[in-house]
Amino acid sequence: MVALQAGARSLEGAGPAFFDSLLAFLVAGPEALEKAHQVVEFVREQHPPDVELPLASVSLLAPLPHPESIRDCLCFEQHIINSIRVVGLKKFAPVDEWIEKIFGRKRSLAYRANHSFYERPLYYKSNCFSVVGTNHDVRMPSYTDRFDYELEWGVFIGRKGVDVPKGKARSYIGGYTIFNDFSARDIQMKEQAGRLGPSKGKDFDTGNAMGPCLVTADEIADPYDLVMTARVNGEEWSRGTTADMYWSFEDLVEYISRSETLYPGEFLGSGTCSGAQGRGCGLEMGKFLQDGDEVELEVEGIGVLRNPVVRH
Repeated sequence: MVALQAGARSLEGAGPAFFDSLLAFLVAGPEALEKAHQVVEFVREQHPPDVELPLASVSLLAPLPHPESIRDCLCFEQHIINSIRVVGLKKFAPVDEWIEKIFGRKRSLAYRANHSFYERPLYYKSNCFSVVGTNHDVRMPSYTDRFDYELEWGVFIGRKGVDVPKGKARSYIGGYTIFNDFSARDIQMKEQAGRLGPSKGKDFDTGNAMGPCLVTADEIADPYDLVMTARVNGEEWSRGTTADMYWSFEDLVEYISRSETLYPGEFLGSGTCSGAQGRGCGLEMGKFLQDGDEVELEVEGIGVLRNPVVRH
């Protein structure tokens, strides 16, 4: 692990302000990224003192402990299909799955109840002050009996822009990270019955886990070919792939930036990864987290986001 600011001082006698924080790094854009590559190469070749740190010697914060904003989106079709069947159709869910198998998805009840998903990317705004990083405790709210994880990932915006066309949207992505949108499902269902929310179903201290790091966009050649997994106490509960995203991050940037300026440091989450390989959260499987559980989310090319769950 390289301390960029210390490495820049060893290389040039002074460190640039854009190494002071990730937000400053994102705002600086290509200049900061190029300088970071120069510093890393210098450190690997020269090994200046007190610049290379063992990863075990540091505590990793979230990439941005206070993102400029958090929008969590709904990008995986299978997640909403599964959720409609579990929450809405209930005992009729197996019948609807049979209808889909025989006649195709567009004839199923879950598909017919879900027109808005296919019309535009959907999202809600979350609490940017409730973010924690890897290995940080996530406190289960006192008011829930159905606490859940969500296998997600997301992007930080790296350029200011408005009305961004989809063809140019990838250049506005500063980097990728893993996201666990912890949820109080029993409360969420009650709130959303009122055609609003989620609010306290998602909104509580430590509820948004991000990490273990930010991987800059240039490091991931194809963001839509990555394996995603979730483990609880070492047991795999979920597996999927970013290839199953119905809405891409480029779609999100294009849609969200319509008549609205996006700024560096804003975060866009993917929503729960569900698809042909598995279901991406406990709600879809009918099982939930308990006090003392440890949740690990892994995304190929990024790493592992690990969070113990403790009762508040």
